[in-house]
Amino acid sequence: MKKAILFLVVAFLSGFGALSLADEVALEESNAFIPLDEGKPFIHVMHDGRSVRVQRVQDPEYELRGYFARTGRKCPPFCLRPMVAAPGVETVGEIEVFAFMENELRDGQGLLIDARTPAWFQKGTIPGSINVPFNQMTKPISDPEMAAVLRTFGAKPREQVGTFTRMMEQWGIYDAQYKTRDWDFTDAKTLLLWCNGPFCGQSPRAIQGLIDVGYPTDKLLYYRGGLQVWQLFGLTTILPDR
Repeated sequence: MKKAILFLVVAFLSGFGALSLADEVALEESNAFIPLDEGKPFIHVMHDGRSVRVQRVQDPEYELRGYFARTGRKCPPFCLRPMVAAPGVETVGEIEVFAFMENELRDGQGLLIDARTPAWFQKGTIPGSINVPFNQMTKPISDPEMAAVLRTFGAKPREQVGTFTRMMEQWGIYDAQYKTRDWDFTDAKTLLLWCNGPFCGQSPRAIQGLIDVGYPTDKLLYYRGGLQVWQLFGLTTILPDR
């Protein structure tokens, strides 16, 4: 009976973000609580300047409904996507997304990118994400919009590179691992990109667009599950303006 009462209190408080440290300890110790993973009941992510708790839905009868519960979609365009978005780009699951949130994202070394159009973003997103629509990341390197996106990600435009310097870089005499003729990606952030789910081609297109302008593949991650699988597991979503 006590566990049932604790569960109801915790569920009520968590809905309003009102858990104290003591509440969270009690929650973690409760056998009634559904954790993110073994030993990890929930995590906290900064979103628009405030802390948001990411956790599972606690209703054992929870079922996904609405758009993301649909399985029948016309193909094309809603065809299942390959597991690998592009050669050299790692595909990750939810556990890896949690780790990214607690490490690269928290340390300012990474960005969680909602690559969907703004209309989708406004309907709800994964906490900690920023919206950079995929079509802004598929433009040519000469496009000012692409240049602005690359700067947002921490890349820096290079001064005019002389023929000799470029030759030394191509021969490996000068370190040019993260440099192209026009951009220096040395301090560029690691990006974890996602969209609506395994049938959605927006984040794969964004990834390919970034690779085409020189973004290093080892600084790109692909969450193929996207918002559909995220919600299937009952994980926290948030409206951007709340």
